[in-house]
Amino acid sequence: MTSKQTSNTPEQETQKSQRGFAAMDEEKQREIASKGGHAAHEKGTAHEFTSEEAREAGRKGGETVSENREHMAEIGRKGGEHSHRGSGKSAEETAKQDDEDAEKTKKEKNTPGRRDKDKDDDEERHADKRR
Repeated sequence: MTSKQTSNTPEQETQKSQRGFAAMDEEKQREIASKGGHAAHEKGTAHEFTSEEAREAGRKGGETVSENREHMAEIGRKGGEHSHRGSGKSAEETAKQDDEDAEKTKKEKNTPGRRDKDKDDDEERHADKRR
């Protein structure tokens, strides 16, 4: 071995020093990347997605995310908690109440005479518009 050659340990060989862009903090990287994107758009060389390309990218992303069962379960759990927040009811109680409300609405719509009243209200609104 000559005096200019050095012997690196395996640890030294696996470590890479971060230089240039990689050594910058994320905010600085984002700023530089943003300038590049703006310049590409001004120059007319930036890629712009077609609706078909965007649809395909969204589909692929959705497939990837949905493969993570734990993540999807967490999303569902948060959604359930959010929709029942402050009501003091469980999801089952809320679902039962929703079913009862839907049944009540259905009965009201089918009540004899109800349609005639709605029809009269509609005719009055249209008459007001014509005046």
